[in-house]
Amino acid sequence: MNDRVEHFTEYRRKMNERILATDNRVIKRMFSLDSLTYSEGGALDVKQKELMGLVASLVLRCDDCVSYHIGKAVEVGASHDEIVESMSIGLVVGGTIVIPHMRRAVEFLDEVTGASE
Repeated sequence: MNDRVEHFTEYRRKMNERILATDNRVIKRMFSLDSLTYSEGGALDVKQKELMGLVASLVLRCDDCVSYHIGKAVEVGASHDEIVESMSIGLVVGGTIVIPHMRRAVEFLDEVTGASE
């Protein structure tokens, strides 16, 4: 795994631990809701949920969320083509303002998968 990917993953883990260590029911419930949303079960499989999360994250222009969903999508077996096609949907829905986020998304995808241009 690339240093950037490892740093992102470790930072996210460490900061989530800190956040969840607070005694705040709203924060804990939101984190729980997020985990439940992308878990197995229901009409959609986990891969579909992660790809939908990727689209929403691109439209909302959240680079951390985009990186997270790319990593999870790869982890659950999404192909490069499935991820890129999902990003194309985010581009159509979000418009050209999504393009800079797609650049970073493709770079992160390359780093997660070990691909190079």
